[in-house]
Amino acid sequence: MAIPKLDIFQVIGDPSRRKMLMLLSAASLSINSLAYNFDMSRPAVSKHIKILETAGFISIEEIGRERFCSLKKEGFEELRAWLNYFDQFWDSKLKSLENLLNKNYHIKK
Repeated sequence: MAIPKLDIFQVIGDPSRRKMLMLLSAASLSINSLAYNFDMSRPAVSKHIKILETAGFISIEEIGRERFCSLKKEGFEELRAWLNYFDQFWDSKLKSLENLLNKNYHIKK
């Protein structure tokens, strides 16, 4: 099964994949345990898991006959960098507004 290379927003844009990430934030789960939470075929669940693994959001470890999924920090770093850029943008805008309001307050005194 060929897995398309998606950017991080395409990866997390799917509600099922976001739900998988939320479930994995509570604990590492086997693929069967993850699949139990979704009303879709096992191959469809496997495809979503492969997309999450390819994007670096999860890792898969074989333990006995089961394959367990865990969250991986690497997948979230690009997302965090993108959000940090806009956090800084809005912090800068709010600081400019604060400076303007303080300046106007002192002029009216």
